[in-house]
Amino acid sequence: MPELIDRPVSLLRCPDGIGSQCFFHKHHSDGFGPDVHPVSLRESAGQADYVYVDDIQGVLALVQMNTLEFHPWGARRDKPDRPDHLIFDLDPAEGIAWSELKRAAREVRDRLAEIGLDSWVRLSGGKGAHVCVPIQRGPDWPQVKAFCEAFADAMVENSPLRYVATASKAVRKDRIFIDWLRNARGATSVTGWSLRAREGAPVAMPLRWDEFARSRASTDFDLGKALRRAKRLRSDPWEGYASSRQRLPKL
Repeated sequence: MPELIDRPVSLLRCPDGIGSQCFFHKHHSDGFGPDVHPVSLRESAGQADYVYVDDIQGVLALVQMNTLEFHPWGARRDKPDRPDHLIFDLDPAEGIAWSELKRAAREVRDRLAEIGLDSWVRLSGGKGAHVCVPIQRGPDWPQVKAFCEAFADAMVENSPLRYVATASKAVRKDRIFIDWLRNARGATSVTGWSLRAREGAPVAMPLRWDEFARSRASTDFDLGKALRRAKRLRSDPWEGYASSRQRLPKL
C-alpha cells in the first residue's frame, strides 16, 4: 500500500480477461464508486481528473472494474511535481540469462550505495527487475530525470558491452537496457504485488535482496504463489522503504 495510496495511478483494465483486449485508463469516472477518488492534475491540454485511492477498499473497487495492473506515479497527489520515488527498470535483450540480469541489478544497487542511496528490488513480472529508490521530496521532475539519466549513462560508460541507456532496440542487442525514462512527470511503473496482464498472470513481487539472489525468473510468482508468500511473511520485504528519509545526491 505505501507504493500505491495517495498517488495518481494508471490502470490496466481487462474486461474480458488477459486473453482479450486490455486498455489503460488514467482518468477518474463516477462509475468507480465512492472509494475511488479524483485528483485534478495539469495536462498539456489543461486540467484533468486522475484516479487515486487511499485504502484497500479503493483497490478492491478498481479490481471489481476489471483492473489487473496498477501503475502509480513516482509522486504523491498533494505534490505531484515533487517526486519521492526513483526507478531503474532493467530490461534484458533476448537471450540474456537471468543470472546476468541479477548481476546487473546488484551492480545498480552497489553503485547507488556508493553515492549514499539505499535501494529495494522487485521482480517486474515481465522480463526484468526494478531497482527502486525512495527519496525525500524536494527536487522537481527535471532534476530527478537528469539525475537518473546521468546515473544510467555512467553505468553504460563503465560497461558499454553490458548496458545501454537508450530505448532504441537497434542498439540493445546482447545488452541490458537501464530504463531511466520512467522518472518523469506522468510516467508510471507497475506497483509491487500487482498482477500483470500476461500469460499465467505473474505478480510484480517485492523481494529482499537475499531472496532476489535465489530468484529464477521475473515471473517466479503467479497469483497462487504470491498468496502463499503473503501468508508466510513475518515482515515486509521492503521494510524501511516507506520510512526512508534519504536525499537525492548531486551526481
